[in-house]
Amino acid sequence: MTAQRAQTLFIADLHLDEQRPEIVELFLAFLQQAQHEAEALYILGDLFEVWLGDDTLPPEHPVLAAMREFTASGTPLYVMHGNRDFLMGDGLAELTGCTLLPQETVIDLYGEPTLLLHGDSLCTDDAEYQAFRSMVLDPKWQAEFLSLPLEQRLAKAREARDHSKQRNSMLADEIMDVNGDAVASVMRQHGVLRMIHGHTHRPAVHEFELDGEPADRIVLGDWFDQGSVLRCTPDECRLEGLTMQDLQES
Repeated sequence: MTAQRAQTLFIADLHLDEQRPEIVELFLAFLQQAQHEAEALYILGDLFEVWLGDDTLPPEHPVLAAMREFTASGTPLYVMHGNRDFLMGDGLAELTGCTLLPQETVIDLYGEPTLLLHGDSLCTDDAEYQAFRSMVLDPKWQAEFLSLPLEQRLAKAREARDHSKQRNSMLADEIMDVNGDAVASVMRQHGVLRMIHGHTHRPAVHEFELDGEPADRIVLGDWFDQGSVLRCTPDECRLEGLTMQDLQES
């Protein structure tokens, strides 16, 4: 492996949607470059603004085609569902060649056991959201929803999104952020001192002490105003903003 490829990339919260074509184009350009520069790419949830089932996009869709080209290059692509695209399934994996990851996945990141997750499970102060999350992750609920005609799925998704926007506008910021006890608990459960997640759209590296040991929690940024990527090498992990100009100049 060349030194150029000795890096692992992490992104989340792209919320790809036809109404934001510039971000779709940025993601496609990013994939083109990343397949030559990285030894692996991890997408930690909310790749899509909404995913109503693996039957909703045709195989020739530009995003699916680009993901398929990425994996065909030999670079592994790992995808975790988020709270927007929790219905991604085996059909997506077959179409793109990606590997779907379960929530709370531990990887060896250059010798450091690292816990990966989307991050919404950590927002335990928001009891109403956690109840909703439990409902939509239930296999029975998912099977019933996916059995509906696509138009009904779209209508229900629009209703849920409108309710979420209205509700979130009235919630205090701290309620929608992660709970410190939840962070410590899940890190202890998996025996790690490093966590990487998205969901909150608050990119930062939080350093703290866990049971007397130095620990860190890296929060990925969203892709609304620009891209955001975490580049990890054997020496460091670095959060970076990403624009089309950045890709053209590199």
